[in-house]
Amino acid sequence: MVIAIVGATGLVGSEIIRVLEEKKIKKIKKIIFVASKNSVGKKINFNKKEHKIISIEEAIDKKPSFALFSAGSKTSKKYAKQFTKNGTIVIDNSSAFRMKKNIKLIVPEINSKKITKKDTIIANPNCSTIQLVLAINQIHEKNKIKRMIVSTYQAVVGTGYQAVKQLESEERGKKTKKIYPRKIHRNIIPHCDDFSKNGYTKEEEKIINETNKILESGIKITATAVRVPTIGGHGESVNIEVKKPTTVKKIIKLLEKQKGLVVEGGKKYKTPSETKSKNEVFVSRIRKDNSQKNSFNMWIVADPLRKGAATNAVQILEKLISR
Repeated sequence: MVIAIVGATGLVGSEIIRVLEEKKIKKIKKIIFVASKNSVGKKINFNKKEHKIISIEEAIDKKPSFALFSAGSKTSKKYAKQFTKNGTIVIDNSSAFRMKKNIKLIVPEINSKKITKKDTIIANPNCSTIQLVLAINQIHEKNKIKRMIVSTYQAVVGTGYQAVKQLESEERGKKTKKIYPRKIHRNIIPHCDDFSKNGYTKEEEKIINETNKILESGIKITATAVRVPTIGGHGESVNIEVKKPTTVKKIIKLLEKQKGLVVEGGKKYKTPSETKSKNEVFVSRIRKDNSQKNSFNMWIVADPLRKGAATNAVQILEKLISR
């Protein structure tokens, strides 16, 4: 079996390579490494061996069984269907196809059974959405979430290499290309992605819309996405209101049932930086909201490059291979 990694030199593409090295999927016999024209001909390391980077056009002609896309929406929109015409199944990390009616939006621990042999493009959700839905899935199944307030604290890695470079340059007092509209060093920016006409940012809309698509729900959700000056994981402060009365103990038991979720009770908690290179989502600070009936608070953290992107994509790949 041959697979292609499109965007192999980017932050997510590089993480996909590391996840594949760790997992050692036996059925994969060859990997094609694809990147922009500037990288074609250069070498990339995989399993301690050097491999030549090729162009996306050359990769299409090689007709791989699967292609994992992490090269942005424009590339996905232009090339994904060219791969599928050659019989390749595409797993896409961009936002290009997530909200398309005929495209499945998959978090394997929740809804991988919905994938059929007719699906030629499968969308990977937004990083903030993935960690959120893993934490609320079991609660919603049992108690039905009525309303949810989400505040995110998102690391610069979620934007890419240039954003990391901006933070590091500002820390050293050096001039650099501005990826964010304001300085990010010793600052926080309530502005992730572009603004929509309704006053929300696209990142906030992704959290709202993708969550309801994955869970096939009609949860009333409001979100505020904030960029913070860290390189590690993403954090989320989440308040939920459920339709059926329950207790903190019962909520914790439900959380503990969820595969891929690590629950910490009492005074224990994880910070975003502690999630680096971890494939799980971590939930803690689970407590009753005393200001509102049937409401609870929780703190959710995960590595956006791992479960928020690369790990989830590779898990989808594993599900497809095992069919």
